[in-house]
Amino acid sequence: MDLQHLTTIAIEAALSAGNIIQKHMNEDVVVEKKEGGVNYASQVVTKVDRECERIILSHLIPTCKAFDIGLLSEETKDDGSRFKKDFFWCIDPLDGTLAFINKQPGFSVAIALVSKEGTPVIGVVFDPSTKTLYHAIKGKGAYKNKTLWNINNSNNYLTYLTDKKLNDTPNSVEILHILNKHKADLGLNGIKEISGAGAVMNAILVLEKGPACFLKLPKKDLGGGSIWDFAATACIYQELGLPATNFKGQVLDLNKKDGTFMNHQGVYYSNLI
Repeated sequence: MDLQHLTTIAIEAALSAGNIIQKHMNEDVVVEKKEGGVNYASQVVTKVDRECERIILSHLIPTCKAFDIGLLSEETKDDGSRFKKDFFWCIDPLDGTLAFINKQPGFSVAIALVSKEGTPVIGVVFDPSTKTLYHAIKGKGAYKNKTLWNINNSNNYLTYLTDKKLNDTPNSVEILHILNKHKADLGLNGIKEISGAGAVMNAILVLEKGPACFLKLPKKDLGGGSIWDFAATACIYQELGLPATNFKGQVLDLNKKDGTFMNHQGVYYSNLI
């Protein structure tokens, strides 16, 4: 498997989708509802989501045939090929649709190549708001705008990234306890919350605004993001030597058998170096 070649194609696909998003990001778009989790963010879709998926698939489907790769994409029914092939593309054509609808930063394109065992080997993220490209290849490092990326934390406070404000989050007391422990352990002066982005950009912002963390507690209700919300950034974190795990610190299940939602195990991303 030529990972460098496939990464080049995935980057082209992400940038093509990013161009579509940039053309529409200041427009009022029609919002439709789709089957999703219990939260509103997982139930909304727009024509831009679908246009992005179409252009991404035009780049990636030829590789599925040439390299015998499976496919999992947010706006297409899961065909189960991810369980049969050695690797599968995992695509979020427009993560953070709610932020996109509200015309606020926090949306992105995310593409990953994941092994049947659930290990991400390629991760590509494009932020259309800042025109910033992030990518990683297993064993080859992580890159920002195609330059090797070294993380430098400079804040004297802890940044908490979240899609939903802490005050509106169930089990907020437990989360605040975790945040306060991180603050104390690192000798930081306070906690700053940044809310409203999608899961992909929350994970990226943890890297950009360290020391920082992004977490979701396990829950019974369907939701908590899906595999495509975490696969690409998990690869980037892996190459930076930072934790992108489930809430208990175990490896993320990025090819789970019983659907794509991650509510059963929660997620935990941190940049506390």
